[in-house]
Amino acid sequence: MVTIATFNEPAQAKHLKSRLQEAGVKADVHNEGHLQKAVFMSKPEASAKVLVAEEDFETANKLMVEWEASDPKIGSAIRCPQCKSPRIEYPQLTRKFLTPSIASVLFALKIFPKQFYCQDCHFTWGKGGDPLPQPAAWETFS
Repeated sequence: MVTIATFNEPAQAKHLKSRLQEAGVKADVHNEGHLQKAVFMSKPEASAKVLVAEEDFETANKLMVEWEASDPKIGSAIRCPQCKSPRIEYPQLTRKFLTPSIASVLFALKIFPKQFYCQDCHFTWGKGGDPLPQPAAWETFS
């Protein structure tokens, strides 16, 4: 299964799932809101993901593009501002092994800012949609 859309609200993800199933595309919803609250100590953002089978991705994507203009719930899907991918993580870290535990401490101490992260083009941005400042080239080599 691959992510076709990412939403802040589970109800919006469930709505898209229903629309896709009505159109004959098998879909499922994965909600990581509880993980974001417990482990990352943050208000859930980009936590509800709609998944479809890889072979149905193109069909589901065409349907979404068609529905986005007329259905505000579907139009509210979060996409990468750079490449328009729906494969978004918030906060920007892997959900595997010890990384979330270590990161939760860094987030709590405000050492690490929480960012949106695109799994496809690796772009990161803040809550306002603006790209985060990147270090100057000379800073990366010092």
